[in-house]
Amino acid sequence: MKININRENFLRAFQTAAMVSPVRSPRPILQNVKLDATASSDGGEGAVMLTATDTEVGVRLQVDGVGVDSPGCSVFPVSRLSMILRESSDETLLIETGDGKAVLKGSRSRFELQTLSPDEFPDVAGFEEKSWYEIKSGGLRELIRRTLFATDTESSRYALGGVLLEIDGQVLIAVGTDGRRLAKMEGPVRLSGEPETPGGTTIVPSRSMQLMERMLPDDDTDVQIAIRPNDLLMRVPAGVFSTRLVEGRYPKWRDAIPSRRDSHKIDLPVGPLYSALRQAAIVASEESRGIDFTFAEGSLVLSSSTAEVGQSRVELPVAYDGEEMVIRLDNRYVADFLKVLPPDRTFTLDVEGSQSAAWCSTEDRYGYVIMPLQRGQN
Repeated sequence: MKININRENFLRAFQTAAMVSPVRSPRPILQNVKLDATASSDGGEGAVMLTATDTEVGVRLQVDGVGVDSPGCSVFPVSRLSMILRESSDETLLIETGDGKAVLKGSRSRFELQTLSPDEFPDVAGFEEKSWYEIKSGGLRELIRRTLFATDTESSRYALGGVLLEIDGQVLIAVGTDGRRLAKMEGPVRLSGEPETPGGTTIVPSRSMQLMERMLPDDDTDVQIAIRPNDLLMRVPAGVFSTRLVEGRYPKWRDAIPSRRDSHKIDLPVGPLYSALRQAAIVASEESRGIDFTFAEGSLVLSSSTAEVGQSRVELPVAYDGEEMVIRLDNRYVADFLKVLPPDRTFTLDVEGSQSAAWCSTEDRYGYVIMPLQRGQN
């Protein structure tokens, strides 16, 4: 293999592939990225396919605009090649492989790396489906951002360590929960062909969702998703992402969403409330994170008290005209919700009392449940 690459373009793709490769593994081959260079059939510039996997997650990324003097395939150590690409100041690099080694040359630099046989590298799934679901990349990014934070990667219940995906007609529903709070986001999805509605439960691991988000293009490009019994495939313009699904039973999340007639529904501004919350949480500690939300005529008071630190009280004007009501919430859970919303928006807080779950909802089909803390409970 002999290729000429634009270093910066190649580095961006390589860094994405490198995120999948494990730092440590009992299988050393997985700590590498496979490069497969192909020449253009019309004599123009060729391309390189980068492949990485940890056996649970896989990625195939195509880098176009590569000068391919001699096509071929080789396997490079992630850490060393990443450092060369990052630290080099050359605009282009020549990469040539042979006899179990690779030589990388810049205008004033030369590096030699040991390489491995591509025959040892595991296969990574491509996108060969005939039917799939299609969603805008911006919409998928919002689904991930607004649910991923609510998952619990440390729980012994493996299903809580992922995001649940459900297809309801032409609506994609994403749900994340750790048992104490729950985030749900809906978005439109289109059908291409006749994809089978996935049977059972589709739970995507939290780490896989993070990597999926990083692969999404910045513009609102169409993204294709195929859900199979044991894995999920995502195709973006740059390549294909694949991940195994989490095995396990997901909680009956619909039962956690309150359906109430006599509760108070209060419209609250995102930015001002987030600012007030941060102020009230100044005296909070790792052991005491509860914030009292006290609703009274025309105002919301956020207060906190910690014996070893002190007290806080922050008032915010709101449109509330009912009897005084207090609910104690974990400030981290409220902050997580507010951070994924635009600060100039409002949301509706549905509360019934100090013992019932708080339900936060927005106009763009996003909902969030927070279980209250008992008064006097940290």
